[in-house]
Amino acid sequence: MSPLPQIETAAATAASTGASAQELDQIAAELGPGGELAPERDQEAYRRRMARRRDVQQQRVGERNLEKGLVLVFTGDGKGKTTAALGLVLRSLGHGERVAVVQFIKGGWQPGEARALELFGDALAWHALGEGFTWETQNRERDRALVQSAWQRSCDYLADPLRHLVVLDEVNVALKLGYLAVEQVLEGLALRPPLTHVALTGRGAPSALLERADLVTEMKLVRHPFREQGVKAQRGIEF
Repeated sequence: MSPLPQIETAAATAASTGASAQELDQIAAELGPGGELAPERDQEAYRRRMARRRDVQQQRVGERNLEKGLVLVFTGDGKGKTTAALGLVLRSLGHGERVAVVQFIKGGWQPGEARALELFGDALAWHALGEGFTWETQNRERDRALVQSAWQRSCDYLADPLRHLVVLDEVNVALKLGYLAVEQVLEGLALRPPLTHVALTGRGAPSALLERADLVTEMKLVRHPFREQGVKAQRGIEF
């Protein structure tokens, strides 16, 4: 039997008593996303459930109306970390905002994203300030110097009130390799104006950074064509 009457009562009580955001979250979860996951088989009962779901969702949105500059971390062993950050770049540029991308470690080639985004002109600052993977550079001191130089450039952008979004690509790798201290990064994040967002990508994000972040997404590796099929990095997919 459908629990909709009880949920409806809870939703109505929430609306009249000013339920907390957490209570509204629970009611929304109980109402569910609809579709074939809803237990009702007749249209009228289904419509009632979704109408309640809409009302609760409107309350949830109304309860959460803050704006702030976010710290977003994309980490994990799976592909897609830089891609996720560049999606934010494209979204911000599409709204007419100014964006900066600083790439650590990377720099031995020009990725397709950099070419595609050139059409945004001065709205986008793009810096690839590394010289490639450690096994390519084979020089720890030069790698360290390049990372520190990239970090100084990053701090300039983090403190710039005209930048809506700053992407620190592969900065987590620089941290993991010991070329950059997590304390430096945390201090740099504190330079931001209140509405400046920053996205940090790369495997192995340290726990101190994860604790500071507003959003953390971990890409999980399930299957990879390079390892399992011997498929090389391909233009338009990997770079």
